[in-house]
Amino acid sequence: MKVAAVIKSLGPGGAERLLVEFAGQAAAHGIDLSVVSLLDHKRELVADIERAGSAVHCIGVRRLRQLRWVPALLRALRHQRPDVVHLHSPAIAPLVRLAAHARVLGMRRPVLVTTEHNTWSSYRPATRWATRLTARLDDATIAVSEEVRASITSPVVRRRTMCVQHGIDLARTRAASADRDVVRHSLGLDDNHIVVVTVANYRHQKNYPNLLAAAARATALLPMLRFVAVGQGPLRDEIEAEHRRLALGDRLLLLGYRRDTASVLAAGDLFTLASDYEGLPVALMEATALGLPVVATAVGGIAETITPAAGRLVAPADPEALAAAIVEVASDQALRERLHHGALDIAARFDAARSTAEITSIYHSAIDRRRHSP
Repeated sequence: MKVAAVIKSLGPGGAERLLVEFAGQAAAHGIDLSVVSLLDHKRELVADIERAGSAVHCIGVRRLRQLRWVPALLRALRHQRPDVVHLHSPAIAPLVRLAAHARVLGMRRPVLVTTEHNTWSSYRPATRWATRLTARLDDATIAVSEEVRASITSPVVRRRTMCVQHGIDLARTRAASADRDVVRHSLGLDDNHIVVVTVANYRHQKNYPNLLAAAARATALLPMLRFVAVGQGPLRDEIEAEHRRLALGDRLLLLGYRRDTASVLAAGDLFTLASDYEGLPVALMEATALGLPVVATAVGGIAETITPAAGRLVAPADPEALAAAIVEVASDQALRERLHHGALDIAARFDAARSTAEITSIYHSAIDRRRHSP
C-alpha cells in the first residue's frame, strides 16, 4: 500500500514526531510510506524519517504565503500516485481535498485520511472555516484524543471520526534511562536535586509564562527543585525575557532544541506541562514510558490519560495550583514511587506498533469502502 503523508514541516513538533514513529513501523505493516513537507527551514526530523526507510520530499518554502507550494505539492502527489494521502496539517488539507476530488491528482483519486492533532477551536478562523467546509470530503478522520473529536463542529465528520491514541517505540525510549547520570552531570545537577522536566516548544499553546511563574513559586518553597525545559519556537525572546525578569537563573534551565529528548526526560524526577490546550503530547508518552510522575494542566489527551495513580492535574493558567502540585509530589519520595509505577502502567497503551496497526486497518477499510461504493 503506497501512502503519502502530507505535513507542514518536519521540525520537532508533536505531529511531526508521531510521523517519525509511524515511519519506523510502516514497512512492518505493509506500507510504502513517503512524506511531503512544505517548510524548508524546519527539517530537523528529515533524517529520522529517511533512516526509517521512507522517502522525504521537501517543497522548500519559508512560509505558506509563498504560494508556489501549491502546484509543487500537487505535482509531487500526482507523481507518487499513492493509494492513500494522509493529511497532518489543517492549513494544507482543504486544498488537497479539493484537488483530489477535482481529479487534479490523477483520474484515480487516492483515499483521503486526516489526523486531527488539535481541537478545531484552536485553528485560525480561516483554517477552521475551510476545514468545516471540506472535511467531509475525507474518506476517514482520526482524532488523537476524545476532546479533539468532540471539538469537530461538523456533525457528519464528528460521527465518523475514530479516536486513535498514537504511540512511540517504548523500548527505545526506555533505553534512554542509561543516560540519566551523564545528562544530569552535564546540566550541573547533583543527586540532591529533584528535577522537573518539560518538553514544549515556545508557542502560546504551551503557556510558558504559567510554567515560569510556577517554577519561581515552587523553587522558593523547595530549594532543591530544578526545572529543565526543552523546546524552541517563535516566542523564544519573550520567554527568555520573562526568565530574566523572574531571576530564575539556574533554577530553570532553558535548553533549546535537543535531539536527545528522551535522555533529558530520563534525567528528571517529574514531568510537567503547563499548556492551555493539547492533543496528546508525544513528550507525555515518553515521560510515562520512563515512569516519570506527571504534574500538568488538565487539558486534552492529558486529562483523558493521567489518573491520580500516575500524577496530579490542575486547571490551566493557574501557576499557584501548578506550583503546589509540583511541590506536593517533589517533597514526598514515597508518593513519587507510587506515581512512577502508575505512569509505567499507563505507558503500555502508547505502543507505536499497536497504533500503526490501527491506522493501517483504517486505510484498508477506507479502500474497501471506495472499491464497493457505486
